[in-house]
Amino acid sequence: MPDLLDDIVGQDRQKEILNKIYNSKRIPNAFLFSGPEGVGKFYTAVRYIALLNHNKNETIRNKILHLEEPYVQIIFPLPRGRGETPKDSPTEKLSKDILEEISNELSIKSKNPYYQISVNNANNIKISSIREIKRKVSFNYDEINFRGIIINEAHKMSAEAQNALLKSLEEPPGGVIFFLLSASENMLLDTIKSRCWKVEFNPLNENEIVKILTTYFNVDESTAQKVAPFGNGSAWYSKTLLDNGFTELLNEVIILLRYSLAKRYFTAINKFESILNLNDNITFKVVIELILKWLDDILKDRNNIKNLYFTQHVETIKKFNSKFASANVYQVYTDLEKLSGSFDQNISLNIIIMNTIFKLATLTNG
Repeated sequence: MPDLLDDIVGQDRQKEILNKIYNSKRIPNAFLFSGPEGVGKFYTAVRYIALLNHNKNETIRNKILHLEEPYVQIIFPLPRGRGETPKDSPTEKLSKDILEEISNELSIKSKNPYYQISVNNANNIKISSIREIKRKVSFNYDEINFRGIIINEAHKMSAEAQNALLKSLEEPPGGVIFFLLSASENMLLDTIKSRCWKVEFNPLNENEIVKILTTYFNVDESTAQKVAPFGNGSAWYSKTLLDNGFTELLNEVIILLRYSLAKRYFTAINKFESILNLNDNITFKVVIELILKWLDDILKDRNNIKNLYFTQHVETIKKFNSKFASANVYQVYTDLEKLSGSFDQNISLNIIIMNTIFKLATLTNG
């Protein structure tokens, strides 16, 4: 059997499942690839389309791998054009600059399957994009076994768009396989999920993240190894951290922690706000995740576990545990996790920042 899935980093169980389906020759008309962003869902979909057409000539397989239509059609969030209506095509009312941006994003994605497509002001998948599928699949292409339709960030379809897609899933066109990729499958209609063969993707381990960063993003191995533990199992998130001054960000969070633990509340609040102003991609949740990893290191050190995140600050962690051995770190960790979740509940960011600092300050009570 062709080794078209071998280049996918990690996801061994998922590749085994897909190979079994391939060998059974009973190919579903729709797959749901669920799991975190940046773990290989998109690349797996593309390679699987190529696998399903392995008996075709090399030219066709290469066109698939380079995301060429009509062999592969990619649906993803797009901005709305001025005066656009649902009757317009997805790109009809977009400006020349936006069209060039979209073309550039797709070009990068065709060369790097782990790259995350990002178009300014693109928040959802339009119903017109879903309707466009029906028009494009109506054409017959005998030169290929299966065409692939990849819906990236499928959870960003509106209810109307999902219902429009449902009609295609209920009466699937011949020779077409749908791949719905989502990090938030709970936002998809149950009726859609029930018509897809679900494959759940795992977070990547640190070595797998390092391999992707060095192979696809030209990150040097030393830098990749430093950021991988903070990557939450995602090559995309790891690269985002690097793109936003990862080393400086870590140092800034350590300073924030020192101010908070010393109960220098006003200074700590200012430091938190300055961190968030470093870059648009540095969000409250990013900072909280780094703080949680520092707290995790405190707990690891107490239990003589060696693989710490903040390897440059081991002595600081040991000093904290020596001086505040009775601090209820686990409770503060749990409280901050809840605070991070409340960020999506329209609660004032300033209130959440203050609560975060006050929670951290309780670690040095007594």
